[in-house]
Order: sequence, then structure tokens, then C-alpha cells
Amino acid sequence: MHTPSHFLLTIFSLIKVAVSEEGICSMPPSIINSDSDSKPLYWKVTNPTLSPSHLQDLPGFTRSVYKRDHALITPESQVFSPLPEWTNTLGAYLITPAIGSNFVMYLAKMQGLPMGAKWKDRAIWNPIIEKVERRISNDKKAYVADLMQFPNGVLFWDLEFLREIHDRELDSLSVFWNVIYGASLRGNSKSGLPPSDVERFIFVVQGAVTLANVSGVSHELIHKCWRGDQPLRVVFLVLYDSATDRDMSLESLLVDSYAYLPPNFQHSLKCDASATLVVFERRYASLEKYVTEQIVSSTEKQPLLETPGEIFELRKLLPTSLPYDFNIHIMDFQPGEFLNVKEVHYNQHGLLLLEGQGVYRLGDSWYPVEAGDVIWMAPFVPQWYAALGKTRTRYLLYKDVNRDPL
Repeated sequence: MHTPSHFLLTIFSLIKVAVSEEGICSMPPSIINSDSDSKPLYWKVTNPTLSPSHLQDLPGFTRSVYKRDHALITPESQVFSPLPEWTNTLGAYLITPAIGSNFVMYLAKMQGLPMGAKWKDRAIWNPIIEKVERRISNDKKAYVADLMQFPNGVLFWDLEFLREIHDRELDSLSVFWNVIYGASLRGNSKSGLPPSDVERFIFVVQGAVTLANVSGVSHELIHKCWRGDQPLRVVFLVLYDSATDRDMSLESLLVDSYAYLPPNFQHSLKCDASATLVVFERRYASLEKYVTEQIVSSTEKQPLLETPGEIFELRKLLPTSLPYDFNIHIMDFQPGEFLNVKEVHYNQHGLLLLEGQGVYRLGDSWYPVEAGDVIWMAPFVPQWYAALGKTRTRYLLYKDVNRDPL
């Protein structure tokens, strides 16, 4: 016969097993006890504690809230679909003018390629082949060196091909194409351009991307497309824009890196594997005689700024000068720290919680929030934050600046 104490021990054991297996009320113990330093930076943005999978047994439940002057958009409510004008990329629009904002904020998940993918699997290569074939079709024995003399026949080279090729492999154009088709493919995810007169800011939260632009400054390009003085000739198909006849510069953006791209700035983002970006776009509020410039940097390169009356740490990712009509702040709170000022102002905010957890006051509501959550704050909504938990809070914050509200 079981005593009451044995019965209670059995019940507690079952509860412990259920909680550990289902993740109800708390993250699994394996996550609780893990060393947060072993995870990549901003890992929680794409792997939140309360991820959609943890809530699948609670039909209809969401922490997301939409009100007239604010919104909380949590991971289980973020809807991803193919991103317009982007290639092999899923996007979730989180804040748009439909909500009352003067900017757009979205997550872009660049899918990259599976291991072993080949150029023959990519349809975009076929039109490039056709254009080049038409240009040199009169010479059936054309070499790659001849091909490279006609850059204007190619709208955009999309390959950096580093394979050493013997002369016998270049006896005909068809053999050359077969070699290219069998080569490993680099990066099948590519960004589109924003609409005319729209500026763009991107911040990498997972993975890595390559930013290509036509600024006229080349950092990593190999200018010699053909080296005929070597026994083993090397073929390089480089990024090239025939419309402007300017080489493209390349910048590698890793986690915690960002780029500001002025309105009407020609560029593309490419991804070899997978990457997650948070993107802000807005129609530029131009000022006579002022222009913005492209910026590529990272959070750690920005200095800590003074915050009179506050204890949090602040970095601004963009210049505070007049040409820039918005800025992006990185704000860090240690556990137990909070905003001193209960802010009410005309500026709008779009916020992504990168690390940590806490409580955000918006209007008369108080919301528990965690990494991966997105917040929209309309003008004049009362706002306040306190960091909880055992690790720091870091969030990224959009703020419109330097323009008269009228």
C-alpha cells in the first residue's frame, strides 16, 4: 500500500517529466542549464524561448497584440511568404504604413542553397548563356578569353568561378558551358531593390550575406578575368554591370553587421547558405543640398554614448547629422535596469528584441517580452522598459529624426 508521501512523489515526478518533454510554462531544462555564451550572437531571435513549436498545443493562443497606438508581434504570429523582388527569400512584414507608420520593417530569411547544388539547377544562368552565345556564335571555336572581351553582352555576371581549367577543356564553347554547368553554385538567394526614392537599412541577425554595389570602389574583385600566361588557365566570371561599365565592390556582412543604402542606390545582397536580416525601409524625406551616403559597419565599432539620467548603454548606428531622417539605436540593459524616463514623444519606433527578456509598458498595458519579439510604437504612446532575467537585454530601435513634424 502506497503512503501519501509516495503518492506525492509520484505526482511530482510525472509533472517534472511532462514539463521537460512538452516545454509547458518554461523552456526545457536543457536550455535553462545551458551556457548562453555557447550560442551564436542573437541566437534567440531565430530560436525564441516561446517559439511557435512550443505553442502548437495551445490552439488559438498568441502573445501578439494590436492596438491603435502600439503593437506587439511575437514569433508565433509572424507570417512568412516569398518576398517580392527577392530570390529564394521568405519575408515577414511586421510594420507597414497600413498600421500607421512612416516606415516598413520586415524580416528576410535568405534560404541559400542545399549542399551540392549546381549551376544547371539555376534558371537565371540560361539567359546569360544565350546572350553570350549570340555575341560570339560566328566563331565556333571561341575561347573564354574571347568571351571576356564582350562584357556589354552580359547584363550581370553572377558567378565567381575559380576552377583551374586545362586548355583542352576550352576547345569549344559548348565544352566550356558544360564545365560551368557542373561547377558548384555559390549563393542562390538575392535581394531586390526597394522602390524609387526609398532608403534601406539592413541588420544581420543570423548567417552572413555579401553586399554588392556599383560605388566605383572595388575591394575584393579580381580584375584579370583571364590569365593567359599560366599553364593552367584560370577563369573568373566577376560581378559586372554592363550598363555603367563599372566593377562592383563587395562587402561581407556577418552577424551584428549592418548597411545603410541611400535612396536609388544600386545594390544587391547575396547569401551562400542561409541568413536572417531585419530590414527597415522608408521614403526618404529629402532636404535641399543634403544627401546621404552608403554606410557599412558593425555594432561593436560604434562608441558608447552618454545617456544623462539613464543607466542603459546606447549606440547609434547612423550619423546624427541632418541628411539622415532616421537612426537605429542599439540599447543594452543589464538585469534589473530600466528606463528612468517614461517617454511620450512624436517619434515613431520599430523595435526588435535581440537578446534577453523583460517587461515593456505601452500605453496602459504591460507586456512580458523576449528575444524575437517585435514592437511598433506610434507617436505619443507612453513607453517604458525594465530588463528581467539573468542575462542582458539588447534591442534594436528605429527612430525618425532630423525632420520637422509638420
